[in-house]
Order: sequence, then C-alpha cells, then structure tokens
Amino acid sequence: MVEMRGGKWTSDSWRAKPVEQMPFYPDAAALSDVERQLAGFPPLVFAGEARKLKKQLAKVAAGEAFLLQGGDCAEAFAEHSADNIRDFFRVFLQMAVVMTFGAASPIVKVGRVAGQFAKPRSANTETIGGIELPSYRGDIVNDIDFTATSRVPDPQRQLSAYRQSAATLNLIRAFATGGYANLENAHRWMLGFLADSPNAARYQALADRITETLEFMRAIGLDAEAHPELRQTDFYTSHEALLLGYEQALTRVDSTTGDHYATSGHMLWIGDRTRQSDHAHVEYMRGIKNPIGLKCGPSMTADGLLKLIDILNPENEGGRLTLIARFGSDKVGDHLPALVRAVKREGRNVVWSCDPMHGNTIKAVSGYKTRPFDRIMGEIRSFFQVHQSEGTYAGGIHLEMTGKNVTECTGGARAITDMDLHDRYHTYCDPRLNAEQAIEVAFLVAELLKAERAGKPAQVEAAE
Repeated sequence: MVEMRGGKWTSDSWRAKPVEQMPFYPDAAALSDVERQLAGFPPLVFAGEARKLKKQLAKVAAGEAFLLQGGDCAEAFAEHSADNIRDFFRVFLQMAVVMTFGAASPIVKVGRVAGQFAKPRSANTETIGGIELPSYRGDIVNDIDFTATSRVPDPQRQLSAYRQSAATLNLIRAFATGGYANLENAHRWMLGFLADSPNAARYQALADRITETLEFMRAIGLDAEAHPELRQTDFYTSHEALLLGYEQALTRVDSTTGDHYATSGHMLWIGDRTRQSDHAHVEYMRGIKNPIGLKCGPSMTADGLLKLIDILNPENEGGRLTLIARFGSDKVGDHLPALVRAVKREGRNVVWSCDPMHGNTIKAVSGYKTRPFDRIMGEIRSFFQVHQSEGTYAGGIHLEMTGKNVTECTGGARAITDMDLHDRYHTYCDPRLNAEQAIEVAFLVAELLKAERAGKPAQVEAAE
C-alpha cells in the first residue's frame, strides 16, 4: 500500500471508484480465474526499461528530443504475423530516420503495439439490420463478428492478448538490437510499394546522405561495430490502459525500488473518455511509476487539466506525463492555447504531443469511416504554430498507422479518394495512415522541427 496525494493507493484501489468503458463479463468467476493466472505470468516489460523511457521523455520535455508514438488503432489476433510486425517496425525506423536526420533531433520511439487491444466505444451497443448487440471493444474483450455469441465479453481473450504481446515483443526486441535497425540498412528499409511513390525519391536522397555520412565516419575510424548506437535502437511499447483488471494483474513491485510498475507496456495512457479525476482509470494510473499519457480533447478545461496533472504528476517529475492533444484541425486554435498557457504559467513539467488522428474522423460518401490527410497535416501544423506562439515546445506526435499498404485515410501523395477506400480497408476500428502517408507526415514534422529549432515559421508545402 502506498500513501499518496489523494489517499492510500493499492493496485486494486481503482475498484472502489466509478468506472467508464469497462465491459461487463457475465461469468465473474471465469474473469477472476484469468486475472489470477495473469498475476502469476512473467512481466512483459521491466521496471528498468520504463525508467529508461522516462529519462528519455524528460529530455523531450526539456526540448532536447522528440517523441514519435504510433501504431495500430487496435491490434487484431487475426492480423498477427511476423511480416506485419516487420513492416510496421521498418516504417517506424524510416520515419525516425527522416526526423532525426532532417531535424538533427534525437527521436524517442514508442509504438502502439504489443498491448493495444482494447478500444473505447461511443455506445455500449450497436444495431445492424434491426439487431442490437454489444459493441466490439477490441480483440482482448470480444470478437468483431456481429453475432450474439461473438460479442459476449470472454476473459480467455486476455490470455491470448498476453501471449500475442509476448511474441510481438520478442520479435521487436530482436529487430531493435539484432542488427536490423543498423543505419547501414537504411536503403533496405524501403517497402516495395513505396518504390514508385513521389516520396521514394525523397527518401532515397536522404538514405544516400546517410550512407555518405557513414562512409565518412568509417574513413576516420568510426564504424557500427564499435558504436552500438549506430546498429541498434531503443524501442518502447505503449497502449491505452482501458481494461483495468488486466493492468492490475500485470502490475508488479520493482524489487530494486519497491515501486509499482505496470508491466503490460512501457508507457500507458488515459483516454479522453476515461480521464475523470475521481474515476477508476485516473486512480489506477496515479499509482504506477511508468511514464504515462493523458489524452486532451475539446472538452478539457484548463482548470480540469491542472487538477489532473496534480493527481498524476504531483512531484512535477520530468518525463512522467505526456499530454496528447487531439482536437481536430478546425478546433486546435480554439482549445490548445489556453491549455498550454495554463500549464506554462503553473510551471508544470510535461511533454506536449499531437494526436492528429482522432479529431479528424469523418464518414465518407462511400460510407467508410476515414480521415482526410490534409486535415491530419493541418492539425500538426497548427499544433506547432500554437507552441511557437506560446514559447513552448511541440514535443511529440501520436499516430494511428500501419506498415501495410492500406487505403483507409484519403489524400496523401497518391491522392486516395473516397472511391478508393474499399480497395484495402482492413482496420477493425479506426482508419490508419499507410506506410507512404506515415513517411509523408515524418517529412513534414522534420521540417517543422527544423524551423522550430531555428526559431522561425516552417516553410513547408501544403498537403494536396
């Protein structure tokens, strides 16, 4: 038991609080049995890794690095394959290289992966063809098939999510440290379907510059074998901490510090629908020592934000709290400046990150849910402009993206249209950027970061 501001905290003190977005399991005994099993399983990540990430995020908060966070909207059991993990990791490396080399900034790499299975929903049920069933809440809870049996929350799915997360982490760790992330492989990271893209030549030119730099370094006696930072990388996992029973079961006491850590992922965040200051999700998150995130949507007030910061980061610790702004391209100017001013005025130590995805979701004429690329780019630009005006640091970006060649967000270099969405619309929940669009975002962010460091407005081309 830990004595903290807000009262005594234990890993299960959240159970005495009101809770939102949690599924109802009809078999309580089966749920308890699964949670007991999970509590005895090995941790997926370790306290020392979470502390290392927090130190890196403290540098972001100080304006000395930039946070790149991204991945699937909701991981799916059926989509779990080595190829999909490799393709996602490869695109993530490409984006990080574009930002690092283009903006001369260290990039902290955090994936929405190996745990991003649960999804909040706007309604508890959905109706199709006159039939009403429980909403799909992610593969960790129920199945996307629209049948009465599939939509019953099944606790056994938590065991499947744990095993998939462990397998994903195992492969990603091998990629990050086993040579795949070697900068000398920058040319090989190109995905096949990017070869004829307008971005391909731009990335190729960047990769050529990296190769020339590495050749120069070798010529003066510096090579990847002697400098591990050139051939491996730090990569962390994150997800929304929505299913609190699962999170509690994977909470462990660190033997070296006595502190509690969530071991389901290095970084967890609280969603815009579950950030009530006196509710269960905030209660759980205030007690773990991991770096955490807080989604900030249009309904967030300055006073409400400061109250949450006091609860979640009472020691004002650098790297502890990332504020993830998600307003929509047309609402950033109305909401973000007041929040930034309040946090700056009170001297709160936070990372500011931009989620340009969730506020820009629309329903296309074709009937598909999509996100226009120009709105995504517009929100990113506005985010940087607000921070430049307020004298604060635009420290990160939070994307829903995939390494697959999907057609889910309209626009971008290939100008995907509403009528193209049906070609490769594979998402289980929200539309994601494909690899090409994600790299296009990376180039924009690199230009904005470069301009931010130079203290002048970025001169970047508008999205088509």
